[in-house]
Order: sequence, then structure tokens, then C-alpha cells
Amino acid sequence: MSDDDLDLASGIMAFEAKHFSRALQILSQLAEKGEADAQYRCAIMYQNGLGAVVNPEAAVRWMKTAAEQGHGLAQHGLGFMYMEGDCIEQDGEKAVKWFTKAAEQGLQGAQTTLALMYEEGRGIKQDLEKARQWYGKAGFSADEI
Repeated sequence: MSDDDLDLASGIMAFEAKHFSRALQILSQLAEKGEADAQYRCAIMYQNGLGAVVNPEAAVRWMKTAAEQGHGLAQHGLGFMYMEGDCIEQDGEKAVKWFTKAAEQGLQGAQTTLALMYEEGRGIKQDLEKARQWYGKAGFSADEI
């Protein structure tokens, strides 16, 4: 196990123990080195002011960087940022793009959110067939749609 692997494990433990200042201290160094999980967790901390002052620009930068590396939870998180206009300008099409990437990796929350967006036409054109497909992939019966 490398030093970076040990640091990542230590940073994640601090994050999960809600020792956010310590987690940010450890994980920010790994985020700078390109570690997607560290980038994702830094984004969460900056987005919510955990261990640091709320920093929308840093939150978006780290969430996008991790998402672009294929980190499913970051893709889901970036989708929510775009859907809600949290830290970034609201953009339904970009939300769908990132939720789709996360959903294709099997993240049930992304599949469900995507289905709901298509069902309600939230931020995108309503498409009940796509809504049914995503609800089905998420494990829900879509008969009521």
C-alpha cells in the first residue's frame, strides 16, 4: 500500500467520523494529485461548509473533476448541482447528462432522479417512455406512469 493509499484511507476515515477539518487537510492534497474519491469528498465539504467555509467555486471544480474521471457519485452530485442550481447555474440538460452517466454505472439514486425528471419534464422535455425505462432499471414498477 502506497503512502497516498494510506492517506486516502485516513482522509476517508476522518470524513466519515465527521472530522471535516482533518479530512479536508488530508484529502485536498490527494485531490490535487488527481484522486477522484478525494476530489468528490472535497467537493462535498466545500459545498456544505464542512471543515471549511462554503466555497461554491471549489465545490463545482472538484465535483466536475471527479465526475469527468468517471466517479459515479460525483457524476450524480454534479447532476444535482445542475438540477437545483446549487453552486452553479441551473441547467436541466447538463443535469440529465451527468445523471445519465451515473445511472449507466448502476447508481439507483441517479436512475430514479432521471426517471422523475423525464416523468415531470423537469428541466427537460417530458418523455414518459424514458421515465418508464429508468424507473425499471432502478427496480421500480413503472406501470402507473
